[in-house]
Amino acid sequence: MKRRAKVFFSKQKFFVMTLLVLQLGVIFTVALISSNISHYIYMSLSFISVIISIHILNKNNKPAFKITWIFLILTFPVFGGIFYIVFYLQSDPRKYRAAIKTSVEKSKPFFLLPGAALEQLRDENVFIKARYLQEQQGFPVYTHTETVYFPSGESFYKRLLTELEKAEKYIFLEFFIISEGRMLDGIMDILKRKAKAGVDVRFLYDDLGCLNTLPDDWKPVLRKAGIQFQAFNPFRPVLSSVQNYRDHRKIVSIDGRTAFTGGINIGDEYINDYEKYGHWKDAGIMLKGHAAWSLTIMFIRFWNSIFTAVKEKTERNYMDLYPWKDAECTIVGEGFVQPYCGNPVNREYVCEQVYLRMINNAKNYLYINTPYLIPDETVFSSLVSQAKAGTDIRIITPHKPDKPLVHMVTRAYYRRLLQAGVRIYEYTRGFNHSKTFVADDQIASVGSANLDFRSLCLHFECGVLLYKTKTVLDVKQDFLDTLKLCGEITLDDCSRGIIRRFFENILCILAPVL
Repeated sequence: MKRRAKVFFSKQKFFVMTLLVLQLGVIFTVALISSNISHYIYMSLSFISVIISIHILNKNNKPAFKITWIFLILTFPVFGGIFYIVFYLQSDPRKYRAAIKTSVEKSKPFFLLPGAALEQLRDENVFIKARYLQEQQGFPVYTHTETVYFPSGESFYKRLLTELEKAEKYIFLEFFIISEGRMLDGIMDILKRKAKAGVDVRFLYDDLGCLNTLPDDWKPVLRKAGIQFQAFNPFRPVLSSVQNYRDHRKIVSIDGRTAFTGGINIGDEYINDYEKYGHWKDAGIMLKGHAAWSLTIMFIRFWNSIFTAVKEKTERNYMDLYPWKDAECTIVGEGFVQPYCGNPVNREYVCEQVYLRMINNAKNYLYINTPYLIPDETVFSSLVSQAKAGTDIRIITPHKPDKPLVHMVTRAYYRRLLQAGVRIYEYTRGFNHSKTFVADDQIASVGSANLDFRSLCLHFECGVLLYKTKTVLDVKQDFLDTLKLCGEITLDDCSRGIIRRFFENILCILAPVL
């Protein structure tokens, strides 16, 4: 225990958290002292809070975020306004927005190199959804793609190692969390050998997600091996809205021909090499063929935008990476595949739009796996409306939480959903980290985005829509198999004392910032 405590206090995480607490303390102290010094100072600070409230109400933002901040300012009329100024107005996300916008515009034409199959979907119910993603967001519908669904981190990891060994030109990896352990060791062993053989290997990871999980010698090891790496949005001990932007995506691209995504990070809990919160249930998908190229573009344009944001130039010609310059793709595949991604800087909320359209278009059933069930009012209303209209909506959440406070918010939504006819289950073996939607045996989504504010509005996320592929039924079967390991939640389970329900109501208001 002493050794573990020593390691913790020596880590960057302790230093950063200490500085954040100190900053909060200084802001609160200044606000408190100022309010006691003079009636005029108090009135001035209150007036600033009123002006900030008007500013918040007129922002082009989600109503839930506005309500959260107005609630905080009403609760702390002096401190709330100052906190908002420190949190938002001192930060300047424009460089990220400009860099991402530039990279997105440059990359759009290259998504279409393999062609697009949108017109083949014109007579299908999913056409409008597919057209929105292709024509408005630039993510084409592909054929000539083989898809393989993985219902566990173990099966995902085994196939990932096999495919990494086949790399000839490049390997691109992007993860929210990278933890030292057996899973990372197995991947790094292959990456080192491939980099030594001349394969272009790149690692992109979120700095906050990996704040306390990476080995101490991580960067020197990568440099020595010839592996390029970049941390997204380096975490700094300063209260800032920019720190809300996190790269929550999971992407592996191998030569542009094969790609992986889903909910699985690099860490031994994801492959159940050790139990962190009981048995870890997760899901992922592999693409081979044209749609794999789409995930490759997503990685490269994000990689380029990060370097642009820090004023370094390292852009790569997309055509140099295209795997079918000299020979046609021989994979036939079946059905249609449409990878997509969302980011918080353009306020389009692409992942939320995908989920909303799946909810609203479901006719017979909609099955959802999500570790966090914290919908905004639009998603919540859609779930309620569809359930009341007779659609069989079932949702699996974890029974053993990784974040108790967030899980309490998840459970706070149960009662109203159950009353509308939504059926909710908790995975009793442990933690359900899967992020899957499947409806009517026709369409499914497998990706990295949770059904909560942070994923849908503040994170960079990605996923894959599947239309009439065999993997749609694989996603459905996995849900039904998981259901056997769950306990169904009833209205009696949602009984709470008045104090507990009041506390949950407060947490629901604060949900966008949790």
